[in-house]
Amino acid sequence: MSDFLLVAVGGAGGAVLRYLTDRAVQARHGTVFPWGTFTVNVVGSLVLGLLTGVLAAGVAGDSVRLLLGVGLCGGLTTYSTFSYETLRLAESGARFFAVANVIASVAAGLGAASGGYALGRTLFG
Repeated sequence: MSDFLLVAVGGAGGAVLRYLTDRAVQARHGTVFPWGTFTVNVVGSLVLGLLTGVLAAGVAGDSVRLLLGVGLCGGLTTYSTFSYETLRLAESGARFFAVANVIASVAAGLGAASGGYALGRTLFG
């Protein structure tokens, strides 16, 4: 399968998964905090960290990286929506939630990626 097609298929799946996850998570929370975007970004960071650990261990090849790392995780996670929602929170007067979104998203994303990488290396290294 061509590299382009691998990225396209993974990206399409990630985008649909992002949409469905965001809607399901937001429907369960009645706050202004963007829990859906937070969830997909942290899960995507975990998956990408795990995949990176698996790739570093030499268990998977470039096709898996393109399909899951570039495609799926690229379609699943969303920096633009995170930025937009943070600005929207700040402009609406919910500055505490805007700052909390930035701090929590960066900390949880880095933690998830680090934990996923360590898990991938431990399981397959």
